[in-house]
Amino acid sequence: MNKDIIAGNWKQIKGQAKAKWGDLTDDVFDVAEGDSEYLAGKLQERYGWERDRAETEVKEFERSLKSDRH
Repeated sequence: MNKDIIAGNWKQIKGQAKAKWGDLTDDVFDVAEGDSEYLAGKLQERYGWERDRAETEVKEFERSLKSDRH
């Protein structure tokens, strides 16, 4: 996973992540600080997803951020 996109802009995109995964708490987003692996783990834990699905969700979120910039 490309951590740079999420980690480098975490403060700006945290709101978008909260909107997408509203069942995660503010504490999760604060601790994540843009760490995509941590975020995927929390998605897996909270939503009961398989690891692959959680990682795919984060990757798709990263891709949506890239496309928003162009």
